Amino acid sequence: MKPRARAWAVLALGLAGLCLAQDSAQPSRFPAPPPRAAEPDVPTIQVNVNLVNVFVTVLDQRNAPVAGLKQEDFRLFEDGHPEKISVFERESQLPLSIVLAIDTSLSTRKDLALELESARRFAHAILRPVDRLAVFEFNEIVTEAVPFTANFGVIDRGIRRIRAGTATAMFDAIYLGSAALREQRGRKVMVIITDGGDTVSKVNYQAALRAAQQAEATVYSIIIVPVENDAGRDTGGEHALMQLSADTGGKYYYAASIANLDRAFRQVSDELRTQYRLAYYPTRRVADSDFRRIEVQVADPASSGPLRARHRSGYYTSKFE
Repeated sequence: MKPRARAWAVLALGLAGLCLAQDSAQPSRFPAPPPRAAEPDVPTIQVNVNLVNVFVTVLDQRNAPVAGLKQEDFRLFEDGHPEKISVFERESQLPLSIVLAIDTSLSTRKDLALELESARRFAHAILRPVDRLAVFEFNEIVTEAVPFTANFGVIDRGIRRIRAGTATAMFDAIYLGSAALREQRGRKVMVIITDGGDTVSKVNYQAALRAAQQAEATVYSIIIVPVENDAGRDTGGEHALMQLSADTGGKYYYAASIANLDRAFRQVSDELRTQYRLAYYPTRRVADSDFRRIEVQVADPASSGPLRARHRSGYYTSKFE
């Protein structure tokens, strides 16, 4: 089978024109992103903001997802100003586009085979015919092992081809995975499995976070911690993943064993089946910044305790050049 060329228009930091060769037998290698900038001073152009989507996970006092809420149970604010909810949907039927990003650097080599099998089980458990999943592996480079598909045979073959590398380009993987998600429709999700270290990325944390926010991607971080008090752990990388997950409306999990990893995957799946979509048209500009902060409040009269809404922290009115 001859490979098919696909061009991705990736906006920002000199990644425009990124081309990926997609083939069911061979993974696609990404060119390296541009050098890491000392400051996240990225040129932007202004664009008009229309409908703003907010995907919300509602949790009870036991941190269990809450389903069955109505539009009148929610209040939505932009920069502190109340907004009218124009679209309200329960998300169990909305298609999912998922990037599963797997750290294959040297530090993950020992348990990589078991991690890959756990990821394969997750894909089989969550995907419906309307959903699509792509698998990215990252070490010193980022590789698209499986393009977006709902074909379990293609997914399984791609995962079986994954091999361990050396260094860790974690922020590059988040950036490029977000770029791939921007081309998809429906809910956009990234699940990243890593020990949290980043050693060779060309983009920094701020660029990775902004790319995820502009893709409307919800990021779930599963942080592999073989030894809880390991002096070699990259706690800075772990904290970056925690903050990135929080700012995109996702969650982080620690996994010290394969059982923990399977449990984290199940919890991610449960959340994705009970999300809500709130959408609104901003009515006025309150802040001068091109980043608009979002807040969602939720109250269920039938609940015996307070409910908590988790969602992305905001959105940008500008985009990368």
